[in-house]
Amino acid sequence: MNLTKKNKILIADDVLENLRLLVQIFQGNQYEILIAKNGQEAFDIAINENPDLILLDVNMPFKSGFEVCEELQKIQITKKIPIIFLTALSEMADEEKGLLLGAVDFITKPFSPEIVQARVKIHLELKEHRDNLEELVKIKMHEKDEVQRMTIDALAILAEYRDNETGGHIQRTKNYVRALAMHLQKQDKFKSYLTDEIVEMLYNSAPLHDMGKVAIRDNILLKPSKLTHDEMEEMRMHAYYGYKALEEAESHSNCESFLTIAKEMAHSHHERYDGKGYPNAIAGEDIPLSGRLMAVADVYDALISKRVYKTPIAHSESVSIIISEKGKAFDPDVVEAFIALQEEFRQIALANTDFKSEIDALNS
Repeated sequence: MNLTKKNKILIADDVLENLRLLVQIFQGNQYEILIAKNGQEAFDIAINENPDLILLDVNMPFKSGFEVCEELQKIQITKKIPIIFLTALSEMADEEKGLLLGAVDFITKPFSPEIVQARVKIHLELKEHRDNLEELVKIKMHEKDEVQRMTIDALAILAEYRDNETGGHIQRTKNYVRALAMHLQKQDKFKSYLTDEIVEMLYNSAPLHDMGKVAIRDNILLKPSKLTHDEMEEMRMHAYYGYKALEEAESHSNCESFLTIAKEMAHSHHERYDGKGYPNAIAGEDIPLSGRLMAVADVYDALISKRVYKTPIAHSESVSIIISEKGKAFDPDVVEAFIALQEEFRQIALANTDFKSEIDALNS
């Protein structure tokens, strides 16, 4: 146990003599003692102070110990606090009830001070080991997520290197998509779907939206002039190629949710809200939300970016173009979010620019 930290113990009992005895047992530099004289006080102190362990009497006024334990188990910040019941109840059914409610131990009165000290020490050590393990798991999961993000970005950059676009496009579009999703998740229409987990998946999926371009011939992909009708038809196949590659990866992976969003986005980000897009000419909310978000993000970024065949368009003009396509190319809800976030879009672009001419365009 970490002896440099004072463990905070909440002692709850409505009998003054019991409180005095328990305080005497735990007085010293190792513990910070909190006292509650009834169940309601115990609950309120636990919520506000988040103790390391609770010694809880069962029969108390206002709330019983069982009620306090049950309510604390329903709250995220208190559900992991070890609770030890101290009670005169000695029936096995009472002990079983306490443990089923989430308590870690059950000590009957009258109790031995040595036994109470030993049980508290054991459960505080177990809590510390559990907390350390959870922190280690979080670190390892974060490292795993970082490796996954780096791998996705590397794969996306390979696709972009075959095109006239740049790595900045990847960073910009995934941040645009996250900004739009975070804005929409506050609205009743979207909040049930756009959980924090889904928003993070959208952010991580975004770099793969154009990965199908690796299957397009260089003479088409890198052509600096206008494409012919047949060349344009082949270029449009990148949405299908990306979808099929990600679908195949999904079939061999346990990351179904993430890859489902990635393949949806790759397949649908060139669909139009009015049904005149490609590859399937679907319309409205039949287009996956991932595709509707990327449609706005991708077009805005194409407008403000330099290409071999075009100069950057000013931010203000790009915003006007997006707004003019509300309900035609783009989902009206997503456009409204874009309007609210237009300055954030500009700042994202400025933070990830590739050319000086793009900075000039973004400042105009």
